[in-house]
Amino acid sequence: MNVFKPFLTSDTLISPFEVNKSFYYSDPDNFIIAGIGRYEGINILPEDSPLNPWISGANNIGYYPQDRILVYRSIRELYYSNYLSGSNGSPVNTASFNNDGTITGEYYTPNYYNYLSSTLTASRYFPTGDRERIGVISIPSNLYGEHIQPGTLNLQGTSFSYTDDTNGNIFSGSQKVGDIIYEHGMAILTSASNHIIDEFVSGSNITASFSSSFKIYETQYKCTVRENEFNYTLNPTATSGSTNSGVYRDFATGSYFTPYATTIGLYNNDYELIAVAKLAQPLPLSSVTDTTVLVNLDMFSWIGFTKIKKYLTFHNFLKTLLVLCIK
Repeated sequence: MNVFKPFLTSDTLISPFEVNKSFYYSDPDNFIIAGIGRYEGINILPEDSPLNPWISGANNIGYYPQDRILVYRSIRELYYSNYLSGSNGSPVNTASFNNDGTITGEYYTPNYYNYLSSTLTASRYFPTGDRERIGVISIPSNLYGEHIQPGTLNLQGTSFSYTDDTNGNIFSGSQKVGDIIYEHGMAILTSASNHIIDEFVSGSNITASFSSSFKIYETQYKCTVRENEFNYTLNPTATSGSTNSGVYRDFATGSYFTPYATTIGLYNNDYELIAVAKLAQPLPLSSVTDTTVLVNLDMFSWIGFTKIKKYLTFHNFLKTLLVLCIK
């Protein structure tokens, strides 16, 4: 008797769904432990600070201190490069290709990808004046997963209270003060006073809360036992004699004998046990109708396509064989 049964392609179904987890941090030390960084960016030319442009950790709370100039320029290039031509954050002029083959506009000006959260948000403001400053809170990906769930960011301090509007904007009441990049875990203050930025970057009385978003892939395995399959027990207590000689007791040899399934094992091609599914109670296998058990296996990807590829490899690794433990 062969106790292994291969899965067919139609026996497996992969379904993705999103799950969320809430986080709350109320102490700068907890920020550091969690890997949440608070950074200041400032628009200073390198020649204006030739001796030591690097800033100590006292003004930048996180795992690593960051150069204020590099923070400013990195944020500007990543998230605001299309919005620097207008004082109100209007998009930069880009070229238009006309039907007659001519080009209208500044064709030398590229159109950058600035990680907009919504097409409804048409503008971003970024300060470009001499020594103007920004504040940044950077949340690590092991906390936010694939992205911060829109509408869940809440930042509180002695002098400020900020929330996001689900469209990538950070507001203080009805006034926009910055932007949030959900997929990067970045909260950026661009329209706050120096006093607020000081507290935002290095204040001790600050709290942060948000919800992460993870994608879980649930694989459903349809384990079908036909009426003429798995109708034999390997339970040693079904044999007669004190030495379990292999002679089955009378009740186990009759045509009405019905074995019970208690466990489903998922094996790979090398007959190695990979996953086990336990039934809530022993399931009698019918001798006249097919029996189907659905086994759900949940796995989640941390970030992006590489994790999905790993999961699909594991899924193919799992899907080959089925065995029932018959009692």
